[in-house]
Amino acid sequence: MDEAHNNRTSLAKGAKDIAKEAKRHASKNLSKAVDRASDEYSTHRSYNRFQNEDEDEDNYNSYAQQDGRYADNAANDEDGASSDATEGHDDEDEIYEGEYQGVPAHNDGKQRDGQVALGQPVSDSLKSQKELENERQADEEELAQQYELIMQECGHGRFQWQLFFVLGLALMSDGVEVFVVGFVLPSAETDMCVPNSGAGWLGSIVYLGMMFGAFFWGGLSDKLGRKQCLLISMSVNGFFAFLSSFVQGYSMFLLCRMVSGFGIGGAVPIVFSYFAEVLAREKRGEHLSWLCMFWMIGGIYASAMAWAIIPHYGWSFSMGSAYQFHSWRVFVVVCALPCVSAVVALTFMPESPRFFLEMGKHDEAWMVLKQIHDTNMRARGEPERVFTVNRIKIPKQLDELVELQSESSNPVLKVLFKIKAELRGIWLTFMKCFDYPVRDNTIKLAAVWFTLSFGFYGLSVWFPDVIKHLQADEYASRVKIHNSERIEDFTFNFTLENQIHRNGVFLNDRFISMKFKAVTFIDSSFLNCYFEDVSSVGSFFKNCTFVDSFFYNTDIDDSKLTNSRVINSSFHHNKTGCQMTFDDDYSAYWVYFVNFLGTLAVLPGNIVSALLMDKIGRLSMLGGSMVLSGISCFFLWFGTSESMMIFMLCLYNGLSISAWNSLDVVTTELYPTDRRGTGFGFCNAMCKLAAVLGNLIFGSLVGITKAIPILLASSVLVGGGLVGLRLPDTRANVLM
Repeated sequence: MDEAHNNRTSLAKGAKDIAKEAKRHASKNLSKAVDRASDEYSTHRSYNRFQNEDEDEDNYNSYAQQDGRYADNAANDEDGASSDATEGHDDEDEIYEGEYQGVPAHNDGKQRDGQVALGQPVSDSLKSQKELENERQADEEELAQQYELIMQECGHGRFQWQLFFVLGLALMSDGVEVFVVGFVLPSAETDMCVPNSGAGWLGSIVYLGMMFGAFFWGGLSDKLGRKQCLLISMSVNGFFAFLSSFVQGYSMFLLCRMVSGFGIGGAVPIVFSYFAEVLAREKRGEHLSWLCMFWMIGGIYASAMAWAIIPHYGWSFSMGSAYQFHSWRVFVVVCALPCVSAVVALTFMPESPRFFLEMGKHDEAWMVLKQIHDTNMRARGEPERVFTVNRIKIPKQLDELVELQSESSNPVLKVLFKIKAELRGIWLTFMKCFDYPVRDNTIKLAAVWFTLSFGFYGLSVWFPDVIKHLQADEYASRVKIHNSERIEDFTFNFTLENQIHRNGVFLNDRFISMKFKAVTFIDSSFLNCYFEDVSSVGSFFKNCTFVDSFFYNTDIDDSKLTNSRVINSSFHHNKTGCQMTFDDDYSAYWVYFVNFLGTLAVLPGNIVSALLMDKIGRLSMLGGSMVLSGISCFFLWFGTSESMMIFMLCLYNGLSISAWNSLDVVTTELYPTDRRGTGFGFCNAMCKLAAVLGNLIFGSLVGITKAIPILLASSVLVGGGLVGLRLPDTRANVLM
């Protein structure tokens, strides 16, 4: 009896010891939690509150369960009074910092969302759509604050700079694509015999492709991811840009350039969305502005390559008279290189962690954030620094209405259904851009993008033609006029340039291995003349008569014989296609050099905007830059000389670049993550629509008057700047 009594007493005493030990551990953990919270509060590392609340509750529940379990074990243990819980326990037994613990799951612990008083969760099916959206909105706000603190812990270093240069190549490709249009336009239309009625379609068709591409790829990036969509869009651009350099027909060339523009259209909305999502708030404005410099670098690259390649018409080869590969096609190939480089480099970069979190992919986002943190810490020489984030808030994932696919084994139908579903998703996301509270911002942003683009592209795309028009006027003023001349038994084996021959008579003359350049014959007669290996550029025979003449290997055809009579004359082995001059063209050099200067003038504005973006604010820079550029554009009207026009163009470019940079930053920061690509893509689509209209309107007036285009550009820039000042300031915003 006494022995049994003693055993029961020992068991009870052991149970009490176990309970005391459990309480001591609970108290110890609670003290640590309080100390940790105090330290975090003092160092502004408040994002741990999102994870420690769940941990404290779980610890309390686990210790309460341990008390009950240990008490039961003590009551039923007949072997002795020793406790397994305290035997061999180390008071300092903890997981050391830096020890690998695996990827933390975002749903560790018990789910508390929607619990009622009795602890039973309320099913989402019982909640209204409005309640679910409100819950998601609250989660988004909580995530935005936490994500900002996480990016501050990750720091700004090697990873951001690597991504900076990779995305810079993609943005550079967009700048190259824009300038290729203006540089290739004159040569391509001459080489492919495009009549004046078809001139300008190349520029318009490329911008139409970019317009649809911006909307499509921007919207798709909100569904499939930034990296994946950027890779696909850049691949499309590179392939069709390269292909366009080999096609011979103008229609096929237009098609290839349109699809190429469709691909590059996704670059701007995705690049800025992608880069902004790995930047902390204090770095975002400055570094997004630095990223804009790559667009300028793309323009400089295109201008330099055009200056070095296109005027060298001898850099060409031909396969008969049907296939011609002139120097401007070499230029198109060279301009595709930045795009190819961007595709290769982008394959080594991860997806945006902010996009992963938006899609509910906690583990993938955590791994990317850890990669960012570790890359930056190793570059700083602090590899022992540990990524301390354990749990990240995930927004509530709302179920979307999905059309059920009918059973079909046809792969084509499956692909079409998939495309239809993605397009419907893009459209639904686009409609959210017109929901409160971003509706007003979307309308204002679209107006600012349209006005800024209309003024900029309207002047820039057709500016090479303006320079050529001024040069043509000067060239025409130096024309040599010959009246009633008579030339007999003479051999022309040199170039005739910039001449007009009226009422001339050419008798028994020979035109051999020579060129007509801007030569016009009016009411002239060619009697018993011999033409061999003759090329003519901008030359015509008006109301002329050819009698007993012989033509061999010339490009003189019906298009150059205006109201002329050909009597007893024959044409043999005529050249086909449009012949380009094979001399170095001073005017071409000058046009490309002028564009090079205009693009280089952007550099000071880029530097100033990057340094002052976070100091004077986005809106002040946006409105001020647009108003000042509109005023400088107005003074182009008073330019009476070529040098004056070039100086004012450089001034206009230098002032307007700050508006572009600040507009890119504001657009990125105003839209939440779930529609950032879509909203930016829509605004960029409006930009390209304005470019198309500006191209057509300004192009139709460039040879008639310069007053209307310049006044129109000036007025819309000033109006757009005033609208931009009404946008909300995003300097202190975190990315939603």
